Amino acid sequence: MRWWYGFRKPKPTIQIIGCDVAGIVEAVGNEVTRFRVGDAVYGDLHASGFGAYAEYVCTNENHLALKPEALTFEQAGATPHSSTLAWQGLHGIVELRDGLKVLINGPGGGVGPIALQLLKQRDIEVTGVDNASKLEMMQSLGFDHVIDYLQEDFTRSGKRYDIIFDTKTGYFPTRYLQVLRPGGSYITVGGSTPRLFSALILSGLIKRLSGKKFRLVGLRAAQGLEEMAPLFESGILKPAVDGPFELSQAADAMRYYLGGTQKGRIVIRVSTS
Repeated sequence: MRWWYGFRKPKPTIQIIGCDVAGIVEAVGNEVTRFRVGDAVYGDLHASGFGAYAEYVCTNENHLALKPEALTFEQAGATPHSSTLAWQGLHGIVELRDGLKVLINGPGGGVGPIALQLLKQRDIEVTGVDNASKLEMMQSLGFDHVIDYLQEDFTRSGKRYDIIFDTKTGYFPTRYLQVLRPGGSYITVGGSTPRLFSALILSGLIKRLSGKKFRLVGLRAAQGLEEMAPLFESGILKPAVDGPFELSQAADAMRYYLGGTQKGRIVIRVSTS
């Protein structure tokens, strides 16, 4: 991670964490054309240095989009980063068609539920892999099959999938090869940095030798939000929200997140006077 945050020490001297925001535009710069004061917006700040755990944030207009009216601010605050990861990981990278078998690894957070709902717009069979505490929620979301990774290693189950969509990337790339069908695609949107790096380095060799595709998604802030807006408005897409926590509980929320038992995207509610 030193490539992003600095080799000797983190680049910013003071770092406010948090990437997703939803709120009302308070002020705009002279060259802003997409928004005006009073607009309800949501967006992803990861490209501009994070900073969402605050009463006010300042960011580039390209990192924001108009909030769909069907979403509450708490739902909107759970949406941008995870939904755009899901969108960018599935649209334009693979051909989605009826009859596919897809496995989502680690779908109990924010990305997995959106990825599932995007896939379920077609007749696609989707399996989810996470810990036991999340399986009931995953079944309620519409997963066809759920696996407790502590009880079953899906890379050794003998089952094959057309697409593996991974939010955890806990295995070396060759472990995923044996689970993919011929011509299948492995797509990772996050996880262990060494595993992500190995997938990136080996992707070309894997394709030449096996014909299977390995893709590492480099997130582009807010790309896909406008395309998904009608799906949020119609209720086809709904974010999974865990919380809200109050800003004073941010440390507790982070401990909860690090425990890996959250169900959906953790939301922190900020009240301003």
